[in-house]
Amino acid sequence: MKIAFIGLGNMGSPMASNLVKAGHNVTVFDLVESAMQALESEGAGRADSAQAATQGADVVISMLPAGVHVKSLYLGRDGAPGLLEALEDDASSITPLIVDASTISPEDARTVAAAAREKGFTWLDAPVSGGVGGAKAGALTFIVGGSAEGFEQAKPVLDVMGKNVFHAGENGAGQVAKICNNMLLGILMSGTAEALALGVKNGMDPAVLSEIMKQSSGGNWALNGYNPWPGVMEGAAAGRDYEGGFLTDLMAKDLGLAWELALGSKSTVPMGSQARNLFALHSAQGNGGLDFSSIQKLYREGE
Repeated sequence: MKIAFIGLGNMGSPMASNLVKAGHNVTVFDLVESAMQALESEGAGRADSAQAATQGADVVISMLPAGVHVKSLYLGRDGAPGLLEALEDDASSITPLIVDASTISPEDARTVAAAAREKGFTWLDAPVSGGVGGAKAGALTFIVGGSAEGFEQAKPVLDVMGKNVFHAGENGAGQVAKICNNMLLGILMSGTAEALALGVKNGMDPAVLSEIMKQSSGGNWALNGYNPWPGVMEGAAAGRDYEGGFLTDLMAKDLGLAWELALGSKSTVPMGSQARNLFALHSAQGNGGLDFSSIQKLYREGE
């Protein structure tokens, strides 16, 4: 299958790599030259633009930081045409399935999906969960919003990159589910970091305390699989000075999306709001480019 992959960040690069390893004909585009070179060395083709990457593609996949980037890519900006217009004008192309794996607002997803439908394209919002480790292992969870027909068409491709592929509902539903999930993750990570800091400041070994809580009622994904205290868990970002992984700025963005969703639906999210404030503060202190588990540092000030 000919696949165009646009966006080769911490998540996009391993996702595209898994498609190449599975034998698909993958053409990539990213604004970072070294990211394209790395995929090219694995057997992917490279293009000079997103429009060039998608020529003749069966499937277009994008993985971008935020809604503004997704809308700019597909709808255009400042008078420049977007990818939807380029695809419509590409006489050599079959009608591709378009899958956006970015985490954006449900409203942005519905806006782009509606524009795609007007031009005869199927556009799916398919945000992911599982982090960089899951992306590398091909073990992501895809949460898909869009038509049932589009979901069935996309599933064989998504199965290459993930182990769980859910159809959440119509366009925008994938984003709603992802935002709820990441709000909970932000709450769990900040709470886990808080509990570990409390124990250590009262004489506990963080590894011993972690094991006790893992086997007790405090066990959760952040504690069990992504411990934020340095040196406790092999392979966790905490053990490499919080480099790489899911960035603090991205968690702050997702918690902001949860806040906007709550405002729009008049929902009460006191714990989500507190987590949003904590990650915003942590980012403002210069930690936005670190893994989100570095929120642990917020509780270790003054040591």
